[in-house]
Amino acid sequence: MIQQGGAPGSGSARPAAPRGDFPLQTGADHLIRLESITKIYGSGDAAVVALDDFSLDVGAGELLAVMGPSGSGKSTLMNILGCLDTPTSGRYWFGGEDVSRLNETQLAHVRNRRIGFVFQQFHLLPRLSAWRNVELPLLYRGEQDRRALALHALDQVGLSNRVDHRPTQLSGGQQQRVAIARALVTDPDLILADEPTGNLDSVASRDVLAILRDLNQQGRTIVIITHDPEVAPVAQRTVVMRDGRLVHGVAA
Repeated sequence: MIQQGGAPGSGSARPAAPRGDFPLQTGADHLIRLESITKIYGSGDAAVVALDDFSLDVGAGELLAVMGPSGSGKSTLMNILGCLDTPTSGRYWFGGEDVSRLNETQLAHVRNRRIGFVFQQFHLLPRLSAWRNVELPLLYRGEQDRRALALHALDQVGLSNRVDHRPTQLSGGQQQRVAIARALVTDPDLILADEPTGNLDSVASRDVLAILRDLNQQGRTIVIITHDPEVAPVAQRTVVMRDGRLVHGVAA
């Protein structure tokens, strides 16, 4: 059966409202605009609606937390925001460009040039040093001075004294900071963090969230997909998903 859910809309700072009562924000310099996004996996009786008429704006320079239980559609939302997947219907504007209509090659260009990813599992290459891991996105772009850029990114996350350490020589929190530096090194328009504290203890989680907050205060746009309630106080705005829809939006 097709799964259904609660009420759709954007991250307006209001409590849960009836369907259609979450208008897109206006008067802001938006980096992201999702308009009536639907994503369906499968077909017929096996069809599952992962996102259901979902609309959301994210302002340039905003730190947004997206929360919700397992199965709420957070992962599907992350894949669409990160140009890893395309919607079944609806429109996605990123920096004024309708990326929901791009082909795979064009989407890959957007991912590499404009989006930095931070994942729960770190995804660091174990045989490479911290700075070598950080420089990897620059290899695909043919950048010069890759080492200098990687060292600068590591300094921004407080790891200037760990640049030659391999992942196995670093704590979980330090590995995640390397991953943040890797996301930062290309100077992206958006940092998209998927459960960035999911594998960390409470101390390391606070450190990682403090780094993300500091990067946001420097003007970075950051979206954190998470179930961790510790994230909400750090974010400027938190939205809650359920059954593929936005059911609640609150200002921090």
